[in-house]
Amino acid sequence: MNEQPHRTKDDTNIAPSSMSSGLSLWQVVVVGVAYMTPMTVFDTFGIVSSATNGHVPLAYLLALVAMLLTAFSYARFSRVSDKPGSAYTYTADSCGQSTGFFIGWCTLLDYLLLPLINVLLCGIYLSALVPSVPYWVWVCITAGIVTLINCFRLKFLANLSLIFVLAPVLLMFVFVYLVIQGVGDQRGADAVMTIAPLLNGQTHLLPLIAGASILCFSFLGFDAVTTLSRETKNPKRNIPIAVMLTTLIGGFIFFTASWFIQLYFPTNQMFTNPDEALPEIVFIVGGALFQSVFLTGQVMNTIASGLASHASASRLMYIMGKDGIFHQKTFGQLSSKLGTPLFATLFVGVISLTAMFLELAQVVSLISFGALVAFTAVNFSVFMKFYIRDGHQQGYRNKLLNLVLPMISVIAIAALWFNLEASALWFGFAWLGVGCAFFLYKKMTRQQMNINSSSYE
Repeated sequence: MNEQPHRTKDDTNIAPSSMSSGLSLWQVVVVGVAYMTPMTVFDTFGIVSSATNGHVPLAYLLALVAMLLTAFSYARFSRVSDKPGSAYTYTADSCGQSTGFFIGWCTLLDYLLLPLINVLLCGIYLSALVPSVPYWVWVCITAGIVTLINCFRLKFLANLSLIFVLAPVLLMFVFVYLVIQGVGDQRGADAVMTIAPLLNGQTHLLPLIAGASILCFSFLGFDAVTTLSRETKNPKRNIPIAVMLTTLIGGFIFFTASWFIQLYFPTNQMFTNPDEALPEIVFIVGGALFQSVFLTGQVMNTIASGLASHASASRLMYIMGKDGIFHQKTFGQLSSKLGTPLFATLFVGVISLTAMFLELAQVVSLISFGALVAFTAVNFSVFMKFYIRDGHQQGYRNKLLNLVLPMISVIAIAALWFNLEASALWFGFAWLGVGCAFFLYKKMTRQQMNINSSSYE
């Protein structure tokens, strides 16, 4: 594969804003926060509480620090890059198109699976609320609605996501109120005004890192934000700010919610099934009615994440199609009427439909591999671009920004690599093997085309 992206003549005439629907800074942040699925803190609480011995808020703080370092690397690239594409584009620009291909291929695993997981979760929640309707019907309905909305311009999606994000956040406030009231009635006011959720008993670093390795993938929204630069007003200003704001807002929501859950549930003893603790958490705190309302909010939250992840996946496929990695006349084209990557959007929708044949445990562990590849690559690419290629090496500031911080970020992500499940590694490397075969096929096809072109001349 050539070091320079393969482009058609038409590509050079496409302005960076050709797909723009004029998203404001806060609309981009809403899409990023929606991508994070804020209420996922309830889904993972029992698992992380077990892994950290009841230190979930502290694990979130550790994950937030690691993610802020990585988000800063993304923000730096988005400030100087004219092209969207997240880790794929940034690595290709810094380390060559071939390296960019493999990073993009690994990241694509994330981007395709997240919409699928959200459709799968919606099917599970809706089946629980309305058990008379078969699970596969809910999967088809959810995938169809999410795909249809994504066919239209992103401003419509951003405004809709705002509704779907605000409702669950309001429910979180109600949950916090019920926790304060419940703890105050049961244990007294002093039990509310305590730092016990953060520091209770002995705290060990390795369990916290293990918990953070689970939680850091809740922060993927800042990665997705960078794929929207072509559709954002003043992207070199707004995208870097949106990356950092998305990380901070998501971290604040996660930390606050986990603090009050940990306050009410110091251990997992009250849960019959800690791995699926959400229904029990809201039932114990608020009763059956609140549980039903909360599960409805969880469906809205999951749809919001599905909309955002679907949009990011289709745009990454469009960018890779435009660069000639995928079929350029299908994936690399925008709809003339809708101004969106229609074929890529429909393709992601078809992939999401496979949720009716899969179980959650089969796909969740796969996301971690692609996320860590992307985070590691972007942090290393900051060093390659700014320190090595651009030569910004003189002075303490350049050494700090271009050498020390990227290397600290790589080390922080490396600690999470060591806690990755073996199944995620096996599946991830299998996916990478498919990518190697596809890379060789594309390279041989292009070489054959060049030979045929030379023979014709």
